[in-house]
Amino acid sequence: MSNPAATAKMAAKPRKSSARPSAFKLLARNHLALLGAVILAGVIIVALITPWLPLTDPDATDPANRLLRPLTDGHFLGTDHLGRDLLSRLLWGTRVSLAVGISASLFAAVFGSAIGIISGYFGGRTDNVLMRGIDMVMAFPYILLALAIVAALGPGLMNALYAIAVVNIPFFARNIRGVTVGIAHREFVDAVRLSGKGHIRILLSEILPNVMPVIVITMSTTVGWMILETAGLSFLGLGAQPPQADLGSMLGEGRKLITTALHLSAIPGGMIFLLVMSINLLGDGIRDVLDPRLKSGALARPAPVTRIDRSKTMTNGNVTDANPNINSGRDPILAVEDLRTEFVLGDDVYKAVGGVSFSVGRNECVGLVGESGSGKSVTALSLLGLVASPPGTIVGGRVMLEGRDVFDMRESEIRAIRGGRAAYVFQDPLSTLHPLFSVGDQLVEAIRAHNRVSYKDAWAKAVSLLRMVRIPNPEQRADSYPHQLSGGMRQRVGIAMALANEPELIIADEPTTALDVTVQAQILKLMNNLRTEHGTSVLFITHDFGVVSEICDRVAVMYAGQIVEMGTTQQVLQQPAHPYTKRLIDCVPRLGEAKRDVAAIPGLPPAVNNLPAGCAFAERCDRADDTCRAGAVALDDLGAGHAVRCLKPMGGEDA
Repeated sequence: MSNPAATAKMAAKPRKSSARPSAFKLLARNHLALLGAVILAGVIIVALITPWLPLTDPDATDPANRLLRPLTDGHFLGTDHLGRDLLSRLLWGTRVSLAVGISASLFAAVFGSAIGIISGYFGGRTDNVLMRGIDMVMAFPYILLALAIVAALGPGLMNALYAIAVVNIPFFARNIRGVTVGIAHREFVDAVRLSGKGHIRILLSEILPNVMPVIVITMSTTVGWMILETAGLSFLGLGAQPPQADLGSMLGEGRKLITTALHLSAIPGGMIFLLVMSINLLGDGIRDVLDPRLKSGALARPAPVTRIDRSKTMTNGNVTDANPNINSGRDPILAVEDLRTEFVLGDDVYKAVGGVSFSVGRNECVGLVGESGSGKSVTALSLLGLVASPPGTIVGGRVMLEGRDVFDMRESEIRAIRGGRAAYVFQDPLSTLHPLFSVGDQLVEAIRAHNRVSYKDAWAKAVSLLRMVRIPNPEQRADSYPHQLSGGMRQRVGIAMALANEPELIIADEPTTALDVTVQAQILKLMNNLRTEHGTSVLFITHDFGVVSEICDRVAVMYAGQIVEMGTTQQVLQQPAHPYTKRLIDCVPRLGEAKRDVAAIPGLPPAVNNLPAGCAFAERCDRADDTCRAGAVALDDLGAGHAVRCLKPMGGEDA
């Protein structure tokens, strides 16, 4: 049990603020979006205060002062063909264009989104009737349809607004309908239906909040179009009518005198350009702000190789763990030394991997075990620079692959290793296999990426690889798409792809987690046989000690980004030295021992952005005392290739 005093002390610590970037910080990352926001804000502010500015009447004519050039006394932007002040007409016209563009966008968003939500939610005949109506509207070119509506209603600014809004309703309806279809049958909506809520409450409380970001993003990108379309109708004389000014009508009036008074068309044209450009740039920024992946700090444009900055923690300036080869006794193909990977999210630094050292010998299988979030997958991805960057950064350590540090290699060299000398097998093959290409074509691509062979020869090898991993009828299955295969077959395809270029090292990241026990046993047997037949080394990541006992020669147990115990599989399973390892083993059910308690580990792992000064497991450990919490604990060699990061290791009857 955990120490009550320590638990109370930990609970008393002030809660750190969220590491998620604020909306402004996300917007500021996109410099073009920030520029658009500044320009648009300036235009809107000037337009709002126009009634209080000392301007002349925009409709007052003065033929004696017609066609004055810009910077003329009393007329900063000059005058038009009737002597009207261009600055005054520009500001009042901008107010009108902004109001019409925003109003039309709101009109189209409300009605189009309502149609899309209702159609996507109810489906069936309702969906068919509504969408066929939308298809009929979309069958006409939108500008011709707008012209037809204005022609039927008569020229005027309000009629132009209605026309522009109507022709943009299908754009909203189709976008929102597609999103709603994907949400309407999700489990959380089914749960709300089972709770007894009616359709209206479900639409308002469950569907609408989930589609609202898409509506806002769509609006932010269409306001600019609306302003441009309204200006186009006014330019043709179908929008604002004299003497009222808007940007389109000013542009139309200036067109007649473009050769003698260029400023009459250049000034309103420049304002239209600024408005539409700033709105579109800001729309991109709003999309980023509302994207949940960016709000959580995820990456939009990953770099090809993880950023490496070892200046923070150089090896000669830090206390490192014992020699990673201490447990091997074999010539290592992979040696990881003091690997450190961090994620910077907002003001927080997440130390996902905090000084990991281990090795994998030739024809050896090493298991990396731990709870979810312990740093296993990040460690595996860090080995070949596959951690998304930003926000991920490798800040220390070395990864020696056959005597060369991967982090000192050029990008082209690392790319040649990936899928060549070192290959990955991921947990979910359905998400890693391309849905639009057959598995045979994907194997051919993997083969030809590292070998100069013809397509025919690569296809023949792909079929032989499928046969090697025990897929029945490989000639026919090679033409199948990932969704046409079972989970076990897809995982076999993933293994075949990893073996395509005869790698020396396979990194398998929980390849059996999502499979049933019979398929899991087949995959484990397959990987063991392939390792024996081809002499391939394997780094096997899992949270299941049952899997470890089947396939692994040695085991490294991870907790909170560090290895807390290493040893042979027999040592770790039969004589666990770290209390965390013992707890993990106790969580594994055993057949034939019905009366044996399967005890969960109390508490939760510490947040890696707020790790304790001492042992990270201390708050969940019934053996911990103040010395365990005092400072960092080193990995201690117990002899015979067994090491543990614990001041009070278990032994004898305790284990």
